[in-house]
Amino acid sequence: MGPIPRELGSLAGLRRLLLHHNQLTGPIPPEFGSLTNLEILLLHDNQLTGSIPPELGSLTNLERLWLGDNQLTGSIPPELGNLTNLTDLALYENNLTGPIPAELGNLAVLETLWLWGTQLTGPIPPELANLAVLKRLWLGGNLTGPIPPELGGLANLERLSLGYQLTGSLLPELCILTDLKYVWVG
Repeated sequence: MGPIPRELGSLAGLRRLLLHHNQLTGPIPPEFGSLTNLEILLLHDNQLTGSIPPELGSLTNLERLWLGDNQLTGSIPPELGNLTNLTDLALYENNLTGPIPAELGNLAVLETLWLWGTQLTGPIPPELANLAVLKRLWLGGNLTGPIPPELGGLANLERLSLGYQLTGSLLPELCILTDLKYVWVG
């Protein structure tokens, strides 16, 4: 309970920081951008507020970043596209706004992208089709426009959940995804 101490950002050798389910409040300290050895950062299921610090984009060893189920606001920093070792990105159930940054398409080893339960707007960036090993894609919010046909190239996709405001028809390109086990289009 209470805010996350900024002093944790000085623990340079830290590899895992697991603070989920603790009723933490206040912002995510930008000092966490100094934790360059960090591999796992789990802050989900708290009451964190403020924006996602762009400094987190400096954590190039990070494999799992879970910030879901908080009260975070603002946009997704494009700097998160620098996290080239990231396999799981969970930003669900926050008050995030703005578009999905095209830079997230740089996350070459990403297996799970959870963005449902947000207020994100705009089209689904076709750059997400660059996520060649993606298995789970959960999008929500107020995304608009058609489903990019490029998503039909996500050969490893097993689970797909798309938001409420999308237009156009369900793509025949999705029918060639033989690993697909779950599809939800609201």
